[in-house]
Amino acid sequence: MTAILGVAIVAIVGRLAYGGAGALSGLTTLAKTPGADSFSASFSFCGSDRHADCVVDGDTFWVHGEKIRISDIDTPELSSPRCEAEGSKGEAAKACLLALLNAAKLSLSAGLRDEDKYGRKLRTITRSGALARRHVQR
Repeated sequence: MTAILGVAIVAIVGRLAYGGAGALSGLTTLAKTPGADSFSASFSFCGSDRHADCVVDGDTFWVHGEKIRISDIDTPELSSPRCEAEGSKGEAAKACLLALLNAAKLSLSAGLRDEDKYGRKLRTITRSGALARRHVQR
């Protein structure tokens, strides 16, 4: 039984490596790759009653009625900063995300998990096929 399972795993991995994810009909692609940059909106900061095309903090925003959490990053907290420096850096991260989202068209793509434990959509942001980045002066 173990040998059969091992052969099946090797076959699937080999098929993915040489035939691409599309070669396995019926299986979900593990990571969806972004297409052409087609996503854009006019973003502002979220308020207590505003949750449409707005930035919550440095790694979370609302777009078209969905709350998005940027995958694989964690910015300083704004809701309960542990100190004044963390709050300041959190505000800077929030401003940078707003500038990044408003700069030009981008792509949002899902990874291995679609949502986090809070129901936010987990997405990677890319522009022209590369991770979208905006640097903050430290």
